[in-house]
Amino acid sequence: MGKDVIIACDFDSKEKTLSFLDKFKETKPFVKIGMELFYAEGPDIVRELKRRGHKVFLDLKLHDIPNTVKKSMAVLKSLDVDMTNLHAAGTKRMMSAAIEGLTREDGTRPILIAVTQLTSTDEESMKEDLLIEKPIDEVVMHYAKNAKDCGLDGVVCSPLEAGKVHDVCGKEFVAVTPGVRFADGDIGDQKRVMTPAQAKEIGSDYIVVGRPITAAEDPVFAYNRCVKEFVD
Repeated sequence: MGKDVIIACDFDSKEKTLSFLDKFKETKPFVKIGMELFYAEGPDIVRELKRRGHKVFLDLKLHDIPNTVKKSMAVLKSLDVDMTNLHAAGTKRMMSAAIEGLTREDGTRPILIAVTQLTSTDEESMKEDLLIEKPIDEVVMHYAKNAKDCGLDGVVCSPLEAGKVHDVCGKEFVAVTPGVRFADGDIGDQKRVMTPAQAKEIGSDYIVVGRPITAAEDPVFAYNRCVKEFVD
């Protein structure tokens, strides 16, 4: 599985999304559709981007009782997305149910990854807000091992944790890392960040990049810069 840059299309409408993607004349970037866009436009935005030739990471972070997640994944598998996710905190039962719901009759399914801890979460907020006393690194690795045990393909984690995820779960276990910023960019509300080059060095398989590309003066140049730093 090769490395790739996923653009986070965090827009609130189909029009804004397509206008942004129309700037890319020579390539069809892998894109992430998150809650904001999916709730605004529904499944049709997924179908449209797939029709246009984009790979799609549907980032809905499911977290519910196992039966509800299983039924939801059974609906999502018909959208032909390339990757989707859930919260590892939903327990092993929930993750196993998700695999069952997402798997098609021919045995194929999208890449399924688990969110360990959001990159906006740091150890202080884990302890004070969530009453999780274990060190964040230990929690992330425990969640990653649970996900692997359930048959998931990988996790969403900070670039700071990607290398250790591979050490703990194997090189084939995918590390998808948001929280990536250019060295000369604004880190926004992220707490645990790295540059594309650093993410490549430490072992990320996919990086998810939003505002450094979508808010750039020249988004195509910014995307190509990411690809050059991370993939080439």
